[in-house]
Amino acid sequence: MVRAVFFLKAFVIRDAYYDIVITALQKDGWFITHDPFIIPAGKKEIQIDLGAERLVAAQKGKELIAVEIKSFKSTSHIYEFYRAIGQFEFYAFTLEPVEPERLLFLAVPEGVYESFFQDPHIIQFLETKSIRILVYNIEHQSLSKWIR
Repeated sequence: MVRAVFFLKAFVIRDAYYDIVITALQKDGWFITHDPFIIPAGKKEIQIDLGAERLVAAQKGKELIAVEIKSFKSTSHIYEFYRAIGQFEFYAFTLEPVEPERLLFLAVPEGVYESFFQDPHIIQFLETKSIRILVYNIEHQSLSKWIR
């Protein structure tokens, strides 16, 4: 009897601006430590796009972050927002007991932040839910805002 053995390689779907965000973080002094950042979630694992750290001289320590990258390229920003927020909240819930010192950020393009994320209702929601936003500039491959 012949047995066939198949190995399935994990298939990771990367966001359209994934490389831009990596470059932007590195320009800002961050070292990418996890790509992706895999953490246990019950009997499964989740994959946050990136884990990063940077040394903080004044505190003689380091900052730790996890970043979930979103492009908001679909025609419905509200639909993308719903998906991103659900994913963010589940990741934050799962990350907290494993690495409570690591802050989770939702990375969004500057244009989307300036147009969609500036709606007063969206701002109020994000503040209520304590959702941290990292705004990146696509053209300059840089970070433009950290909203904690």
